[in-house]
Amino acid sequence: MKRFQLVFKRLSSHYRGHRHRVHYGYSSLALALGTIGGYYASNWERSYTAKSVTRLSDMDELSYAKWEDRKLAYHKIKSLLREDQWSTDKTELEHCSSNDYSTHQSDKLPQLVVFPESTEQVSDILKICHSYKVPVVPVSGATSIEGNFNTTRNGLVISLSLMDKIIQLNEQDMDCTLQPGVGWQDLNEYLKPRGLLFGPDPGPGAQIGGMCGTSCSGTNAAKYGTMKDNVISLTVVLPDGTVVKTRKRPRKSSAGYNLTGLFVGSEGTLGIVTEITVKLHHLPRFETVGVVSFARLIDATNMVTRLIQHGVSFNAVELLDENMIDVINKSGQCNRSWPVNHTLFMKIGGSSQAQLQHQLELLQGIGRENNALAFSCAKDSSEAEELWQARKVGFWSTIQHGKSLLGENAKVWTTDVAVPISKLSCVIEETMEDINSKGIFTTILGHVGDGNFHCILVYKPEDQGVVSGISERVVQRALDNEGTCTGEHGIGLGKRKYLQLELGEDTVALMRQIKLSVDPHGIMNPDKVFSTDPEDN
Repeated sequence: MKRFQLVFKRLSSHYRGHRHRVHYGYSSLALALGTIGGYYASNWERSYTAKSVTRLSDMDELSYAKWEDRKLAYHKIKSLLREDQWSTDKTELEHCSSNDYSTHQSDKLPQLVVFPESTEQVSDILKICHSYKVPVVPVSGATSIEGNFNTTRNGLVISLSLMDKIIQLNEQDMDCTLQPGVGWQDLNEYLKPRGLLFGPDPGPGAQIGGMCGTSCSGTNAAKYGTMKDNVISLTVVLPDGTVVKTRKRPRKSSAGYNLTGLFVGSEGTLGIVTEITVKLHHLPRFETVGVVSFARLIDATNMVTRLIQHGVSFNAVELLDENMIDVINKSGQCNRSWPVNHTLFMKIGGSSQAQLQHQLELLQGIGRENNALAFSCAKDSSEAEELWQARKVGFWSTIQHGKSLLGENAKVWTTDVAVPISKLSCVIEETMEDINSKGIFTTILGHVGDGNFHCILVYKPEDQGVVSGISERVVQRALDNEGTCTGEHGIGLGKRKYLQLELGEDTVALMRQIKLSVDPHGIMNPDKVFSTDPEDN
């Protein structure tokens, strides 16, 4: 306001001194002051109301393109592509909007799916979508289970399945640049002859783009960390088509904001990742699989804590509860049967055979201290693969057993949480008591090296409300024990309501502010992670 008063004083003085020469001076003065006053009043009001965060109550409803405008946008997009790079086939649209093993099914279909082959094509498509306000959902492997890529606003799906090239391998620097449609399993097949490994190993079929979106991990997280720990740099197309690179290739940089960390875990709500540079690791030279069984969960988790304290180098450590062991035995997918107890499956590594042997001796000793019932160890690599097979078939064995128990209409609800390792056993035991009291069949699978566990609940369709309540209590129990509502599946639609419980209203409002500053029309993966619609909270 002081600046406005100063301008008023100077202009008034100027026009009074020139009245005899400019007969329309005061009219011009009025117009000038009206314009300047309006500008300063508007900006004063804006600065007064401007905030660092955006709460849902601060927002107006976002508006998206009407059908006639969408048709124009789709026509322009199709003109950029070959005929085999777009589809309106219902089967294709369904595949790109949900999957069979997610609880969260989409009740809407996209209107068009496109298959770009380059960053430039993604940019051109997003420029049109931004201009017309067409909602966009990016999809790569389509394996997410929390509704992360469900269609909620019709609109366009951008499938990254044709962007499946490994662009550059830098063996000396131990990194690799690739497109988002590369599967992690395919990447490791490519790296294996070179003695290299990409660390994160989520479910089969997952691709690097979606893995960045959810910041997933897998069984190897205890050794190699999550996706956030393994991404060096990203090329991202922003909602208006602008292309940015988050940083260069060195392992270490303190240059500017950590934009890489911002986009990893953003679930496609801020832009579309089109190139990823990831860290690589050497394949373990000496590694075996050890299996230890227990009567009590707390003994299993206590053993893991003690192993960490003793510096035992495990490359993976997984907990399968007794129900999981039972369904694996019944599935017939392994060449052996296991005692039906709570069981740890561990990949133990070392830099030499002598060091590996020392680690195994430590493992057996700590197992005895924690009431282990039995211990077995692979004698060679083929037996190690055979032992680890039990861990790999757990999810599908649970579904198979559930359908034999409840019929082909049986449904599956999978949820994951993570807590400090010291809280893990009590949280799992309380969860199992809750589930058993409701008569629902479940198995437990835990990445106990980092306190993450999954509940796989199998139920009749009429019990959906019961299972939903169980899932809510699993999350609340994790939050009550200083944990998180999701260890590796992301938020999507399924856990959106828990994010604010975990982080608080202001933190979520900051995320919303970041989202709207990058994506003011709200076109990127609408309704995921948190709401941007005041009518949908």
